[in-house]
Amino acid sequence: MRDESNRITTAGICIDKDHKVLIGKRIEKGTIGNTWEFPGGKNRWGETVEDTLKREFKEELGVDIEVEEELATHDFENKGVSYHLKAHRIVLKDENPEFTLLVHTELKWEDFDKLDNYDFAPSDWAIILKLRQKHDIIG
Repeated sequence: MRDESNRITTAGICIDKDHKVLIGKRIEKGTIGNTWEFPGGKNRWGETVEDTLKREFKEELGVDIEVEEELATHDFENKGVSYHLKAHRIVLKDENPEFTLLVHTELKWEDFDKLDNYDFAPSDWAIILKLRQKHDIIG
């Protein structure tokens, strides 16, 4: 039986040629509804982090990606379940993708230093703070 008390979840950090990062506003559903996030999602049993990110970007945004290095991690709890969030740099395979929005109402390319203007899910804020400590990550 799978231990559901400690789950892996993922976030894809996509940085474009202008050093802007892709963020999405979640639909109004659940505990983090209507907040901004780095797209990604929960790991399914038997998936690697790379598998999860590729599946989530394909299912939720309709795009194919390549998964690169891990940039940051963060542990948090939601509704009594412990999560380990793994944020990886990702690259879109298509330079001019046409996104589909299934769990987001909006997607934006934003300057990393302007992310303070958005209401992010708490776990994604933690990733932003960790990325800020690594000055060479963004731009």
